[in-house]
Amino acid sequence: MSNLEYTDADAGFASGMAAFEAKHFARAMQLLYPYAEQGHAQAQYHVAIMYQNGLGITQSDVAAWKWMQDAAQQGYALAQHGLGFMYLEGECIDQDSSKAVHWFKRAAEQGLAGSLLALAGLYESGNGVQQDLAEAQRLYKLAGF
Repeated sequence: MSNLEYTDADAGFASGMAAFEAKHFARAMQLLYPYAEQGHAQAQYHVAIMYQNGLGITQSDVAAWKWMQDAAQQGYALAQHGLGFMYLEGECIDQDSSKAVHWFKRAAEQGLAGSLLALAGLYESGNGVQQDLAEAQRLYKLAGF
C-alpha cells in the first residue's frame, strides 16, 4: 500500500469522525460504514451507535448489536463497555447480566472508568456475579471513587 492510499484512507476515516462529531450522522454513516465493513473497530463502534439510536439511518437493534459485538471482539474498550451496557439493560439484545459482567471486565481491564464503575455496582448488588463487597470497593477505588 502506498503512502498516498494510506493518507486517503486516513482522510476518509477522519472525515467520517468529523461528520459524527458535528452530528451530521447520515454523512458519518456514509463515510464510516466502508471502514466498519473492512474491520475498523472504531468505525464499527460508531456505526453501532448510529444504528442503536437511529442517527442518520433507520434504528436497528440487530445491526447495532452486530457492529458493537464486532468492535468489542477486537478489543475496542468503548465497544466492550457498550456491549456490556446492552446486555445489562436488555437493549438491542436479550438482557443477560453475566454477559454484561464479561464485557465490562474486558473494558475495565483496559482502564475504562465507566466499566470499572458498572462492574463495581454489579459486584455490590450481586447482579450477574456473586456478591462481593470487597471486590466492589476495589473496583470503585480503581475508578477513582
